[in-house]
Amino acid sequence: MTPELPSHLAEALRRRGWLISAWPWRALVYLVSTVPIAGVLSVGLLVVVGPLLAALNAVWLHGRPPEIPLILFLVVGSLTLLALAPIVSFPVAAVERWRLGLVDGRPLPPSPWQGLAARYRTAAGWREVAYLFWLGGFVPVAYWVLLLLVLLDLGLVTSPWLAGDDNQPVVIWRTVSSPGEAVPYAIVGVLLIPVLWYVAGLLAAVQAAVARWALAWPVDAAALREVARSRTRLVGAYEAERRRIERDLHDGAQPRLTSLTLQLGLARLDVPEDSPAARPLSVAHDQARGLMVMLRQLVQGIRPQSLTDLGLAGAVRELGDAATVPVTVRADLDGELPEIVETTAYFVVSEALGNVARHAGASRAEVHLTRGGGDLVVEVFDDGHGGADPSRGTGLTGLADRVAAADGRLLLSSPPGGPTLLRVELPCRR
Repeated sequence: MTPELPSHLAEALRRRGWLISAWPWRALVYLVSTVPIAGVLSVGLLVVVGPLLAALNAVWLHGRPPEIPLILFLVVGSLTLLALAPIVSFPVAAVERWRLGLVDGRPLPPSPWQGLAARYRTAAGWREVAYLFWLGGFVPVAYWVLLLLVLLDLGLVTSPWLAGDDNQPVVIWRTVSSPGEAVPYAIVGVLLIPVLWYVAGLLAAVQAAVARWALAWPVDAAALREVARSRTRLVGAYEAERRRIERDLHDGAQPRLTSLTLQLGLARLDVPEDSPAARPLSVAHDQARGLMVMLRQLVQGIRPQSLTDLGLAGAVRELGDAATVPVTVRADLDGELPEIVETTAYFVVSEALGNVARHAGASRAEVHLTRGGGDLVVEVFDDGHGGADPSRGTGLTGLADRVAAADGRLLLSSPPGGPTLLRVELPCRR
């Protein structure tokens, strides 16, 4: 099987073949293309930061307060810088989103222009401003350190060619007078080249991670809470409608269909077998009985009768007894469970045992029902050949949707060769 290619630089750095892949060169292009952007931004920051550092140095060394013109310049310059930063950050952020694709293939939402006022009001605008100052302040310092390391290593590698005759270069802390003395330093320099590649890749990965954090639009917490509330309302409305349909079928349609079946049965007894109406009446009676069975199964599919009569533990044991493989059921439940939790857990076990019978090739299965920490935990284990995959249509996708509708979580462990463990966590909050 072909290994999956890394989607971003931080993941690629953890791979063994990083040095012989295209990622080091992509990281280098990303770093080099950062230089003009960070350089321009750092010059803009130095217009204010330079005089500010000079004023602080004068106070620290000489105890003299800064002069009034310098204070006015710093105040006006700082306010101007803050006023222009949200506007300048927009095109810079657009370029950075495009450049981020060099080292990170994961999609990043674009930043549409929402008006000048929004640049000053929204959290996303000020996150981009923070990235602007980071790009013009910290990044140049890190790049200068990396450049010094590269120059130092270059001096080590070229020291044998620089030494000799009248030249006595200083390598690290020692003066070398001949190429022979410089060879060990050159060997160390060659060995340090892969290390510098990793350092450059790490610097690019850190810069890309900061860019992704700063340029990704933050989640609207209020909107997220409203989505959660609306989802709860939809689930509640679904449960109410489900109970109404179940009640109408059970109390309305099912008794009338039962009465109709009885009437057809009585009429069938009264009609002679050689009558022309005997066969159509017999067919109608059989169809009515079949429709009764179908309606009973439909009502049971909405909420199984065994779940109402026996509770969750008893209904699950009944499912285990009806399974085609030996099933051990262990239930540790205390207190009453919400109806939606019981129904969801029942169908989880039903679908899971059905998958075990159809796909797993297992010799046994286990079902564990436990309640702890405010959650109902359902675990279904089998010793089959594993390899369960929701994309292959085993019902796991629909099961995950059903669990998510109850605000739960589904976890699956099914390595090739088995075993398979399905774990569902359902909150029991009322």
